[in-house]
Amino acid sequence: MRIPNEAHEDRPWRIHEIVPDFTLEDVWAIPAHGGREDFADVPGTLRSVDPANADSGVARALWRLRDELGRLFDLGRISEPVDADRNRAKRLPIPGTTETSLAGRLPEDLRGTADDTDFGSLPFEPLYRTDDEFAAEISNKTVHGVLHLAWAEQGGGRYQGQMAVYVKPRGRFGEAYMLAIKPFRYLVVYPALMRQIEREWNSRPSRSPSLEPA
Repeated sequence: MRIPNEAHEDRPWRIHEIVPDFTLEDVWAIPAHGGREDFADVPGTLRSVDPANADSGVARALWRLRDELGRLFDLGRISEPVDADRNRAKRLPIPGTTETSLAGRLPEDLRGTADDTDFGSLPFEPLYRTDDEFAAEISNKTVHGVLHLAWAEQGGGRYQGQMAVYVKPRGRFGEAYMLAIKPFRYLVVYPALMRQIEREWNSRPSRSPSLEPA
């Protein structure tokens, strides 16, 4: 389900203007298909999955291990919601900048478009939403990252979801961390996540039933 980075970079997504100094880590085609209006359900589908309770025992164990290590070593937990009331002055700056959030980079027409989004138990902060894009950021002591969801046209009025991950590691430790977890993400965590997304997507009331894949 992983697709070439170029398949994402060649499309005119708004995220490109916001994260030119970030690295596009990888791009995945997610098991969500439909008509143009169905993208409204994609962010909600992703929010409803729970990696800590994936059907794969290995994936569950890895997720919970990372969460526990984050707690023990103060790296930032991955199964803990963002505290909206915490002191923003304590947030870590984006590596190489004095910014603590990408929200300040948003063009005027994107600001506030995702303020009503809640990621539940996951520590993501929404950035923006359009008719075919959604982005959220995460910050901890290993990386500042961005999760980007897009609704890519496939032809014939059909669309498929794509998930891209942008990162800015925090120094050599962050780079080593990203390298170390890559095999586990590709072989265990992402496949389990995609199965959860597929179940959630297929169980929702479809807005465009005639465009669902056979």
